[in-house]
Amino acid sequence: MIKDRLEFAENYFTISEKLKAGFDWLMTNDLVNLEPGRYELNNSSYANIQVYNTKPDAEFEAHKKYIDIQYVAQGAELVGISNLKKCVVSQNYNEENDIEFYQSDADAQYYELHEGEFMVLFPNDIHKPSINLHKEGLVKKIVVKIPIN
Repeated sequence: MIKDRLEFAENYFTISEKLKAGFDWLMTNDLVNLEPGRYELNNSSYANIQVYNTKPDAEFEAHKKYIDIQYVAQGAELVGISNLKKCVVSQNYNEENDIEFYQSDADAQYYELHEGEFMVLFPNDIHKPSINLHKEGLVKKIVVKIPIN
């Protein structure tokens, strides 16, 4: 897991060309004014723009085909991160939606994600996003999905 501000994304460009392309897309679009929905990028990547209210809790999830760049354009939320080795599958992998749900132990760590910040979540990063920071709040988030292969 990587957590940082979008203004420092260039520090991670050397990880992969696909990741760099995802960051480039985030840095060259007017994210606050883009409508919710799916946006196709090159390299089989895409971005989902979501607007939602945070919630008191969520399920842990992970993906096998994609790396997530989760960027908050407006609002703030709490994101839980847990160790795959300490999780138990609660809902088997759905290949079509590339998602598997988990129950985690008390070792999970929680991170605040504010406007202008992103997290890069790899397949072993079990995460639960969209949690209330201090109270329910409106969030506009862009999730860029970067294919692993």
